Amino acid sequence: MKKKIVLIGMMGSGKTTIGRILSKILKFDLIDTDLLIEKSCKKKISQIFNEHGEKFFRNKEEKIILDILMNTKKPCVIALGGGAFLNKELQKVILKDTISIWLDTSIELIHKRCKKSNQRPLLHESNGKNLKKIIKDLLKIRKPIYSKAKFVVKASDTPINVCNKILTYIKDLI
Repeated sequence: MKKKIVLIGMMGSGKTTIGRILSKILKFDLIDTDLLIEKSCKKKISQIFNEHGEKFFRNKEEKIILDILMNTKKPCVIALGGGAFLNKELQKVILKDTISIWLDTSIELIHKRCKKSNQRPLLHESNGKNLKKIIKDLLKIRKPIYSKAKFVVKASDTPINVCNKILTYIKDLI
């Protein structure tokens, strides 16, 4: 039985919120990888991107997530950062060793949740692109990768309803 549940999806898709509720229901630990990276670097993710660049961030992210996947023995819910599942090494381990769930969220809802945040470095308006266009472009690249997850859950409902859908899918796997 696979006791690690990995939530993947775009920033603003609800991974942390859903993870918090799901972990309480299942009595599993919640591991938010973005928070671990911030703790490790003693900086917010936006600062890490600004000061060290995306490549540095992605290397740190891979190292921390692989450590969690290989060394955490207790059952847990892992909320990945939005771009983590794009990493082929992480994908391989996640698809093989965990219950992966893509929280598929509409562009409109992601936009609504992210428009006031300055903590999401890939969503900063640049090159004259507006926020919705940036989200749409990122989703176009990421959707085929996210869709490799074992389960796809439409995440536009209330968090508790999304958790109930997830529980229905995974009940025989945990």
